[in-house]
Amino acid sequence: MESKRQKFGNWFRTSITARMVIVGFILLILLIPLSFVKELIRERGFRQTEVIQEINQKWGNQVTLYGPIIKIPYKTYKEEKTYDAQSKTYIKTYEDVFHNAYFLPETLNIDSNVATESLERGIYESVVFTSDIKLTGSFKGFDFSSEEIPDEDILWDKSTVLIKTTNLKGIQNEIKVKLNTNSFSLKPQFDNQYMSTLSSGHINNLQKNHKKNIAFSIDIKINGSERLQFIPVGRETLTHMVSDWHSPSFNGNFLPDDKSKKISSTGFEANWKVLETNRQFGQQFFDKLPDLSAYSFGTDLIIPIDDYQKTERTSKYGLMIIGLTLFVFLLIQIISKIDIHPFQYLMIGLALVMFYTLLISISEHQNFLKAYLIAGIAVIGLITMYSKTILKNIKFPLLIFSSMTALYTFIFVIIQLENYALLVGSIGLFVILAIIMFASKKIDWSQS
Repeated sequence: MESKRQKFGNWFRTSITARMVIVGFILLILLIPLSFVKELIRERGFRQTEVIQEINQKWGNQVTLYGPIIKIPYKTYKEEKTYDAQSKTYIKTYEDVFHNAYFLPETLNIDSNVATESLERGIYESVVFTSDIKLTGSFKGFDFSSEEIPDEDILWDKSTVLIKTTNLKGIQNEIKVKLNTNSFSLKPQFDNQYMSTLSSGHINNLQKNHKKNIAFSIDIKINGSERLQFIPVGRETLTHMVSDWHSPSFNGNFLPDDKSKKISSTGFEANWKVLETNRQFGQQFFDKLPDLSAYSFGTDLIIPIDDYQKTERTSKYGLMIIGLTLFVFLLIQIISKIDIHPFQYLMIGLALVMFYTLLISISEHQNFLKAYLIAGIAVIGLITMYSKTILKNIKFPLLIFSSMTALYTFIFVIIQLENYALLVGSIGLFVILAIIMFASKKIDWSQS
């Protein structure tokens, strides 16, 4: 039995293949704690998402806003026949059936000033906004000819103005709509769960002025988070948005004019122009106002890659970092003939895994750069000092130190990049592969 153990020990020390197999097996074992660390990072990230959603719900969720829309009731008649037994004839009666017509503005100008601020809860932070929105424009005529509705069946005195929004809770002021010289307050009314409606009282003198241009203006102050969108209900919709947020993501069916769009570290400014011909709906609807949310456009106030996302992206390179570091030790062992026990490989691998737990825990209290530096210096320093006790030669620990420093620096650069991460990562891996290929030329493979 003792001779078999001795033969196995000699085989591991002298056979390159044996050492590669053992190191590969250790690498597979290290995938277990690495997967636990990745799950911990995801769990902390989910917790952050829950807290941010809770903060946003209390402040104000995503905002989609559109209007104004003028709703004008009208009636038609339903014919009913009843049989009269005495006269033995059918008697016709007519029942009033009430409908609504919805008219969109001829012109709509949206001016939105978006001010952002950070809200914190414990170690978590969310970015929310308050937007001052001014809607101006005009209505031009209300045509019922397509439905052949006579003027006497139009209930002009029951007309109202509507504004629709997804975030009734976030409104911070009493909303009034000014039609020419008249002003009307808007009150909430029941709607579906997604979109809420603000409705005015009955409009005065609409019948008298319905063939003329009716100018309107509305001021809205609303709290929200993550997204601000509008729907282009005007025959011509002009939108201007300015904000102090530095990372906008323009979304929806329509993008801002590239010539007028400005983005800097202090904020952004953008303009949209949407015409009736650019969308797939007209300026009036009868009976029912359809859901127009598919035609929305606006801005996501995105948060650049946060610390949890950066840590998760870093952990995806965990297998590569552990594999390359163990491979460097294996090359040193093969070239220098210095014995490195499998247990020592395992300790080095576990130290590399600890980098990610240090990174996630420190980044919850410091910015990502400080957390990465502290975790990297701790792990690189530990492995360098440990390698000095194993290799008993200053040049090999220096090689370990320089290779690990270069590797962690390379990973840090990749995760900071958003648009060029794949390109830089691919080039870096190609260079690493080339170095390994040429370094392996020095190995005497006859001992395998």
